[in-house]
Amino acid sequence: MKTANHAVFNHKDLLGIEELSAEDILMVLDNAVGSKDVVTRTIKKVPILRGKTVVNLFFENSTRTRTSFEIAARRLSADVINFDVATSSVNKGEALLDTVETIEALGADYIVMRHSSSGSPHFLARNVKASVINAGDGQHEHPTQALLDAFTIRERLGRIEGLEIALVGDILHSRVARSNILLLNKLGANITLVGPPSLVPEEFSQLGVRIVHDLKAGIRGADVIYLLRIQLERQRKNLFPSLEEYRAVYGLNKERLGYAREGALVMHPGPVNQGVEITREVMEMPQSTILNQVTNGVAVRMAVFYLLQGARDHVHHDHS
Repeated sequence: MKTANHAVFNHKDLLGIEELSAEDILMVLDNAVGSKDVVTRTIKKVPILRGKTVVNLFFENSTRTRTSFEIAARRLSADVINFDVATSSVNKGEALLDTVETIEALGADYIVMRHSSSGSPHFLARNVKASVINAGDGQHEHPTQALLDAFTIRERLGRIEGLEIALVGDILHSRVARSNILLLNKLGANITLVGPPSLVPEEFSQLGVRIVHDLKAGIRGADVIYLLRIQLERQRKNLFPSLEEYRAVYGLNKERLGYAREGALVMHPGPVNQGVEITREVMEMPQSTILNQVTNGVAVRMAVFYLLQGARDHVHHDHS
């Protein structure tokens, strides 16, 4: 799990793709290759974070992401505390900072945070010594999801630069889409956003992407089709008539997949609304990466912990 070159990942926290350079992103992806070797061998542990404490602080439910961070931390020999916000004094009105100061007093070195308010991890990072990792903040960013997606694309297709990538679905509410757009742009991919005008408004074109409202036109010639979950829980009003209508117009089935490049990757961040965004048949095709993405999530999050620890050691060394 060593970096290929001697560059240092010069960040205390991982708050978003926005703050990362292309070099930073490639450093994470390169390190994740070594992490994946650890994940797939017989003894799946290395002592890199021995004696360190990782706190998972999730104000929104996400079994998949929280579990992935927990496994990654344990693979690196860290102690992990899952802070159950539902049963904590946060529900009694305790301020976010008070909660986190309590957690830091317990000796947390890393706080992995998911919160429904955009910018919460940034506020936290400014006020604590621990390294903060954003596991999703409001409709803003979900950086480790974009990193694991990029790792998966590069692993399967060998590159990201120059690829045609279509993001399909609920772009408006998706922090995953925002982080992916930022990352894929920085690594030189060509991005098309596909979906109804209510979910893919024209202002997204300011992010340097093409916007198409017709599925066939949007995925024609695509190397990667990335389907986003329809986030019914985030929608304040019905932005399309029904799930049935969405499926009829934008759902990916085997026939429609034929418009993309042969062997085009099919991706989804999960959990899938099966039969809405994608059919079971397409999910089970060899070019579907949905299960790969879950495996790769552990490797990428291990790489993030490793690089943040390197940055912490570097700062400590400089000051000693």
